[in-house]
Amino acid sequence: MEKFIHKENLALFKKRLAEPQTDAEREVLLKLLADEKAKEPLPKNNILKPQ
Repeated sequence: MEKFIHKENLALFKKRLAEPQTDAEREVLLKLLADEKAKEPLPKNNILKPQ
């Protein structure tokens, strides 16, 4: 369920950024989008392995 909400949030924020809005609203949307993207897990192949 969390993955679905995450995906939907990303889509919604991107869609809303494409619509006209004030600078303040745009800043809020950019912050929300950045916060949502930060929730994405790192790809497993980028995990540092001890040598």
